[in-house]
Amino acid sequence: MSDNDGSPNVGKPEGAEQSEHLNIKVTDNNNEVFFKIKRTTQLKKLMDAFCERQGKSPQSVRFLFDGQRVNPTDNPDSLDMADGDTLEVHQEQVGGA
Repeated sequence: MSDNDGSPNVGKPEGAEQSEHLNIKVTDNNNEVFFKIKRTTQLKKLMDAFCERQGKSPQSVRFLFDGQRVNPTDNPDSLDMADGDTLEVHQEQVGGA
């Protein structure tokens, strides 16, 4: 009996699926930066903005969400991100013995 285009809002807090924007926290354990982005925006924009603010090269860091590496072409919808979720930033490590 809902009039929201037939997509039920089952198991979600009120308004969770209503907003097309999400607040995402990006942290490298020293700094926290909050971004408000659309659910369909590629995370490359957020990654580049974080690196620019922190003076880091995008090639020198990697971004993780729930322990999984995030690709620049991913978006919050494809990763099932919710409002208030956190992306972790780690130094890229190359090599090994």
